[in-house]
Amino acid sequence: MNRLYGIVFKDGGQSYFYKSFDEYNINDYVLVDSERGKLLGKIVSICESSDIVEKGSILKKASDEEYNEHLVNLKDADKAYHKCSELVKELELNMHVINAQFNFDRSQLLFNFTAEERVDFRELARRLAAIYHTRIELHQIGARDKAKDVGGIGICGKKLCCSSFLKQIETVTMNMAKNQNLALNPSKINGCCGRLLCCLAYEDNEYLECSKGMPSVGDEIKCPSGRGIVQSVDILNRKCTVLVDGEKEDVYYDS
Repeated sequence: MNRLYGIVFKDGGQSYFYKSFDEYNINDYVLVDSERGKLLGKIVSICESSDIVEKGSILKKASDEEYNEHLVNLKDADKAYHKCSELVKELELNMHVINAQFNFDRSQLLFNFTAEERVDFRELARRLAAIYHTRIELHQIGARDKAKDVGGIGICGKKLCCSSFLKQIETVTMNMAKNQNLALNPSKINGCCGRLLCCLAYEDNEYLECSKGMPSVGDEIKCPSGRGIVQSVDILNRKCTVLVDGEKEDVYYDS
C-alpha cells in the first residue's frame, strides 16, 4: 500500500508528506527526493489519506553513515551562514541572512535572506561559489516566511501557527481586525513577524455572518426605551450596548 509519511527536516520544523510503498516507523531518518535534490529528514507521522498534497518520494532509510554526513552538513551550513553574513557586511548589501542549508549530497547551498528591496547579490554569489564550489541559491523571503522558518512563541503562548501546522500562509487584512471589533493596536494584532496575526483569518467568516443586521459603534438606533447611541457591540453574542438619556441599555438581535 502506498503510504504518506510526514517528515521534518529540522527540529520543530513544518512537516511535509512524502510517499513510499515501503514501511517505515516514527522517528526513522530517511532520504527523500525533493525539488532541491536529496534531503535527509525524520518521520514524525504516518497516514494513508489521499487528499494530502505530497512533495515527493522516500528513497530509502538513512544509514548511520548517512546520518553522520547529515550532521556534518548541518555544522558546515551554520559556518556558511556566518561566512555569508560577513560577506554581506563587507559588500555593504542591504540584506539580512536568515540561514543556510546544504542538501544531502552538497550539490546545492541555499541561503534565505530578507531585504526591504531588491538586492544585487551577484558578487556575493560569485564569492560564495568560489569558497564552497557548489551551486549557490540566494532566496529572498518575506517577514512571514522568516517567522515560519525561525519559529517562536505567539502572544497566545503557543508555537507559531506558521511554523507548526499552517501549510500555506493566507492573506490577512486590516479589515479582518475591524470586522472582529479589535483595537487596532499593533502590539495586539501583529505577530512576531511584525505583520497582522494569521489567526485573524480563522474566524473572519463567522464574524461577518454574526454581524449581519447589527449596527456599528456610534450609530443612532431605536430601543424599547427610546433612541440612543451605540456604545459597544458584542458581535458573537449579537448584542450592543446603547446609551439612552444617559442610561446604558443592552439590545439583543435575533440569530
